[in-house]
Amino acid sequence: MLRRVISVVLLAWVLGFVAFAVALPRPAGTEHTDAVVVLTGGEGRIDRGLEVLRAGWAGRMLVAGVDPEVRASEFAVQYRASAGLMACCVSLGYESVDTRSNAEETTRWVAAHQIGSIRLVTSDWHMRRALFELHRRLPKGVRVVADAVPTRPSFNMLLTEYSKFLVRQLVPAGAA
Repeated sequence: MLRRVISVVLLAWVLGFVAFAVALPRPAGTEHTDAVVVLTGGEGRIDRGLEVLRAGWAGRMLVAGVDPEVRASEFAVQYRASAGLMACCVSLGYESVDTRSNAEETTRWVAAHQIGSIRLVTSDWHMRRALFELHRRLPKGVRVVADAVPTRPSFNMLLTEYSKFLVRQLVPAGAA
């Protein structure tokens, strides 16, 4: 009996992993949101956020998880963002260091700016856990559009992310 239970759990885990790895989230279309939130840590994420902002698909942008040593002027130069765009529309968030704290920082920013909808930009392999953490914290009624940046993740990266995703689902909402 114990072997069967273990076999069923293992099979469910393997099938879940296959589904997780094969069906990675995709980029969003041109749907408009109040803001775009970019989680740092992966190539192409900030570029995608700025593309969304410049195209007018969102009116403001939060870049969550920026290294505290990065100044706004350095960010602007590196990503070719004009002073006007930085002043009106780009917020650099220095508070978060991981996916959970990205969601907390985003939630505070959304409340402070009375945002009703956001486009979340992160890597395709990271999107599910980022959405999970964000939905746990955002107030009801805030609409989130997933806008995944396509990558070529390694098997180990997918395995690690899938495991983190499963573990976070087992942790109660208020726990770290």
